Amino acid sequence: MDSSSDSDKRPVWLRILLLLIFLYLFLFSIELLGQSFKSLGRGFAETLLQTTANPVAGLLIGILATSIIQSSSATTSIVVGMVAAGTLTVRNAIPIVMGANIGTTVTNTIVSLGHFTRPVEFRRAFSGAVVHDIFNLLSVAVFLPLEVWTHYLEHSATFLQKIFSGVGGFKITSPLKIVVKPLVHIIFEFFHGLIGSGVFLGIVLLVVALIILFLSLARLVNLMKSLIIGKVEVMLHNYLFVTPIRSLLLGLVITAIIQSSSVVTSLAIPLLGAGILSVEQIFPYTLGANIGTTFTAILASLVTQRPAAITIAFVHLLFNISGTLLWYPLKRVPISVAKWLGEVVYRRRWVAIVYVVIIFFAIPIFLIYIT
Repeated sequence: MDSSSDSDKRPVWLRILLLLIFLYLFLFSIELLGQSFKSLGRGFAETLLQTTANPVAGLLIGILATSIIQSSSATTSIVVGMVAAGTLTVRNAIPIVMGANIGTTVTNTIVSLGHFTRPVEFRRAFSGAVVHDIFNLLSVAVFLPLEVWTHYLEHSATFLQKIFSGVGGFKITSPLKIVVKPLVHIIFEFFHGLIGSGVFLGIVLLVVALIILFLSLARLVNLMKSLIIGKVEVMLHNYLFVTPIRSLLLGLVITAIIQSSSVVTSLAIPLLGAGILSVEQIFPYTLGANIGTTFTAILASLVTQRPAAITIAFVHLLFNISGTLLWYPLKRVPISVAKWLGEVVYRRRWVAIVYVVIIFFAIPIFLIYIT
């Protein structure tokens, strides 16, 4: 524990209050970050999704579109609409859904950059963030070729769609949106009225979001270090994250409630940076979040009774379950790669920024262009 946390003489109630305030600002900044990316390129992302030519292009388009609009749910919703309209087949939509799974991880990787000025924290936070990236990249490397050859996801999802098509669903309102969205809307409308719409609005919102993100993250880590001791730390280690199954279920349930795997995985970044949790503990939690994010889409699709929507929702679920069944027993692979990347950015922190730009934007743009 560092000296800053040891020397914090403020009353516990005040530190808890400050923790809640900075946690709110942290969540607000993530939501505003997504809004800024949407302002920068939602129209471009929607145009991209209409240009799918082959499975590889579909995958890359899914990565890029989701990285731009910061929401795999938004990408999936657009895809469902296109499939229902007949402009895209379920078969061509599947690689896009896989790509969306990768693209959505850019959020928590960006969040880890909030530890950039503190090398030891940054190593831990970045490793914990990119383990999600690595898991999804490895899953795609295995299951995209398998899907192209066998169409097992398409056939399995269609089978489940026929079983559940008569079952009613329901829509869940995210408590996070209820709490955070009003302030995001106020800030958006303020800057929209000040400078209008377009790319410049997106850039301004992005800068504001990153400033709030990095400032709130720094305070969160220090407050956590001064508070997460004794009984609270024991609770985290001995109850919430005591076994991999419990960690997985925790990630699954929280994500099903909040309806955002990006936010749920990003919430773990300060805990990783502070050294309270390890990459090994976070990995099953991340897998649970990956699965949990598909549940709300399934329930919402059952309301619509649209076969395309139900099928795509089940494709997303089956893909994430397949990845978990394959890579959890082989967890040393993604965890080792993530830790190695953490060591790399510990020595050369600029590599982290290059990693984000290349993996989520440069490679997809280049390969889409040449294909």
